[in-house]
Amino acid sequence: MPGPLLGVTIEGSLRRGFIAGPMIVLGHGILEFLLVVAMAFGLKDFFANPSVAGIIGLFGGGFLAWMGLDMIKSSLKKAVSLENQSGKTIGPRNLVLAGIIVSATNPYFILWWASTGMESVRQAYLLGGIGILAFYIGHILSDFTWYAAVSLAFAKGKQLMNDNVYRWVILLLGIFIMAFSIKFMVGGWEMLRNSYF
Repeated sequence: MPGPLLGVTIEGSLRRGFIAGPMIVLGHGILEFLLVVAMAFGLKDFFANPSVAGIIGLFGGGFLAWMGLDMIKSSLKKAVSLENQSGKTIGPRNLVLAGIIVSATNPYFILWWASTGMESVRQAYLLGGIGILAFYIGHILSDFTWYAAVSLAFAKGKQLMNDNVYRWVILLLGIFIMAFSIKFMVGGWEMLRNSYF
């Protein structure tokens, strides 16, 4: 969804070219790596509790449903546009630091990791370290792919993506996220039901 990180990526791409996207995602990824490590290894007993896991699943799924629905509505109402991005302007010239700062100060990012992100790490933890590593790599590759594409589009020209294509991407991603929300909520409910009933 449009937000500060996308705004900074677009701004950086217009000023510094394609490299802005990958460098900003590197900063974003460093912060997310620290969060994943803290969640996976500092809170492993917390994740093992079925009641906690069920609550996280319901909360994370609910947040995903809200986010997916918002994406779908924004796309259908044509409320999203590549031309109207209002991200925070970051003073430091270091794009990696910009990725860290913008992510850490974004309440949406924090709320996502406190709900959906934690549920994703909890599910990945069931497969051990390999599951967590696979989740992290997949998550970062998706960020890298998206922000690299945006960076390339703005560095080379808007011919690669227009508002219509962007709205379709947001609509399809919103539907995809809604499917994940159902999976998380059903899984969370089953864990709670098995714990208490």
